[in-house]
Amino acid sequence: MFTEVLPMSHPETMKIAMEELKKGSVIAVPTDTVYGIACLLEKEPAIHEIYRIKERDTAKAIPLLIGEYEQIICTTDGISESAQKLARRFWPGPLTLVIPKRLELPEVLTPYPTVGVRMPAHAWLCQLIRRVGVLAVTSANISGGEDPRTARDVLLQLDGRIPLIIDGGACEGGIPSTVIDCSGEEIAILRLGSISEEMIRQTLSEA
Repeated sequence: MFTEVLPMSHPETMKIAMEELKKGSVIAVPTDTVYGIACLLEKEPAIHEIYRIKERDTAKAIPLLIGEYEQIICTTDGISESAQKLARRFWPGPLTLVIPKRLELPEVLTPYPTVGVRMPAHAWLCQLIRRVGVLAVTSANISGGEDPRTARDVLLQLDGRIPLIIDGGACEGGIPSTVIDCSGEEIAILRLGSISEEMIRQTLSEA
């Protein structure tokens, strides 16, 4: 497979990315944290392909990215007050909330009763998601490999495995998102990123 690299700034790139996703391709996109590989949530064979491309353990769930808060209804049947507080404070941004998954979601996406959801602080990517639909996205690397901050980093690991890389320059964050499990009565911080535990606790303590 030939891997094409297109600049995010080109006026046709959005259209090409949408076409690839709609036909069930897995493509690489820039985010506000690191580059990710993405497919449409509704394209179940493409989700299987993400696992193959990354050589990823199928016991590891794949998170979802939304482009606007209203799209959260595509991912869950209901979220807690704590999750809503954190979403209002940190979205768009580097925060992944683990929430009860919608029953209709593909089983391959996650073997658990929960799903990770995030709204990235990346205007181009959010526009893409608003136009094409919720995306299943995980870091654009071989599992265990270095987190990719540039399109070249992606190409070094995934050349020939995906048809398209959107080059948006270096990702400003470079640090994976903070992950918080909000599926139970008490939250659990699963991974700390640029959002600290102190910021989380302070947000939840506010009325």
